[in-house]
Amino acid sequence: MNKQLIESETSVVVVGASLAGLMTGIALANAGLNVTIVERAGAERRSGAGLQVNNGERDISTTAKYLRKITSGGSSSVEAWSSIEARLRREAQTNPQIDLRFNTRIQAVHQNDEAAWVITDKGEKFSGDMLIGADGYRSTVRRHVAPDHPDATFAGYLIWVAMVDEQNIPKQYRPGPNPGLAMPNGNGDFLLGFVVAGADGSCTVGQRRLGWAWYDNTQNDLLRQLGCVKGNVVQHSLTGADIPTETLANLSKKAKQRWSQPWLAAIEHSIQTRNLVATPIVEYVPEVLVQGRIALVGDAAHVPNPLTASGFNASLEDAATLTDCFIKENDVTEALLQYQSRRLKQVRQIVQSGQSFSRSFGR
Repeated sequence: MNKQLIESETSVVVVGASLAGLMTGIALANAGLNVTIVERAGAERRSGAGLQVNNGERDISTTAKYLRKITSGGSSSVEAWSSIEARLRREAQTNPQIDLRFNTRIQAVHQNDEAAWVITDKGEKFSGDMLIGADGYRSTVRRHVAPDHPDATFAGYLIWVAMVDEQNIPKQYRPGPNPGLAMPNGNGDFLLGFVVAGADGSCTVGQRRLGWAWYDNTQNDLLRQLGCVKGNVVQHSLTGADIPTETLANLSKKAKQRWSQPWLAAIEHSIQTRNLVATPIVEYVPEVLVQGRIALVGDAAHVPNPLTASGFNASLEDAATLTDCFIKENDVTEALLQYQSRRLKQVRQIVQSGQSFSRSFGR
């Protein structure tokens, strides 16, 4: 990307260093802004599921193409979340205009006519000409932008998610080269299976990773009993160590009745090692994306059903559009209003497109 420098010494604070936050920070830094990214989690690597990353054929702007090059390498495939995050983190950490801070949990969000800022749980203040909320579906920044509509809502089901090293799958079950996305028939259940490169980037059979995502609408009572869901609001996911043994035993029994190889072997290995996560699914249809000098991107702005396979690509478009609007306007409030004008209708449609599945499957 040819850096299109902004003449003013504009600064921005990005809350959240997941994919949307990193992409937004990188794009704005390459447009000449001074960027501080604050992330509540530590710097240790996190895991995640697979993401559908398209090849950017519809990307028009230089900014979007630049972000696509970093995240996908120009290919159209399912990518491991961790692989995309690693590329973006390297890019952010080597950019002198980005200050990336982990273990920084925000407690309050404020703004006036001249600036926007956050206060952390340690009393630190991070201020900028604008503030971007990229802090996920339980966004704290969203509560400032949309106080009348602050929470994403539980869709009525969860997804069991895991990633398994292919070497843990019996050789006779390992997929051949270029297996693509699998959607096996599970007698009414729904599963997505995919193969991605190994942690070292290897695509050699036996060195890759198998990911699976099992949609399950039978665990809602468990989620409420364990405090994962309160009312209609998701509080947290359920990690392997906290999943009741009886639940895992029932899941294994059900898997043997539902799924074919290699997905059965991958699921059973995940259950045996407790290397899986139960993620309650949420949805959020935004009414606004901007309030003054503060804007939302990614899951803080909109949360579509995972089946739409649009979450990552929508986040990339958020980051590119916001940056392009600022390059064009060179005024914070005008740029953010232009961003909202260009993105709000589109992201609402993306979320709404997946709601019919949730209404039928989740309830």
